[in-house]
Amino acid sequence: MASIVPLPRTPCDSSAARWYENELGWAAAEGSPVRLLTGLRFDVLELPADAGAAVLRRTNTAGPVALAGPVALAGPVALAGHRMRLLVAAGSADELPGLLDWLQWGGIALDLTAIGAGGWMTAPPPPGWPGSRGVAEWLRPPVPGREVEPTLPALAPFGRRAGTGGGISPDLVRLVDTVATECHRARLLRTNTPRTKTQPLAFS
Repeated sequence: MASIVPLPRTPCDSSAARWYENELGWAAAEGSPVRLLTGLRFDVLELPADAGAAVLRRTNTAGPVALAGPVALAGPVALAGHRMRLLVAAGSADELPGLLDWLQWGGIALDLTAIGAGGWMTAPPPPGWPGSRGVAEWLRPPVPGREVEPTLPALAPFGRRAGTGGGISPDLVRLVDTVATECHRARLLRTNTPRTKTQPLAFS
């Protein structure tokens, strides 16, 4: 009986893991694909890609949100299949349920999850590296040589000056409210087929 030998790790996987560790200081587990460990330097908000695209449109234009102020999203954003991943400050995953309740989104099916301590996300190829179709990719990549954490949405009192250029790090509360709104909107639009469409949808 022939023995089964595991396939060796590819040099690309090993090099990508080292890139994340050396260039960004992020813990990465080698393998195929490379995994970035969450809960150490960042957490992840994961949502449907269609809702995520709407969030990016709103945050890129700094449009108004329900909390009567603009929300900025300068942190890295990744896409993996039909799911978008927004990097947020470490510890945010633990805050998400309470934030949703406080924002009166508790108990509503949003298809929104948070990945924090003990979790991981598939690592897209580093910026400028060739990628494979169907694998995670950066929509807004992290910038090597610069501290990423100050750009990540955070809760006060963890909000801080964002680098040497000044400005306050993005507000997690406003971001979560925007994300929840767009997740809810996307879910309603998906289910609002001609067969069930009886009245126009209203959004605050």
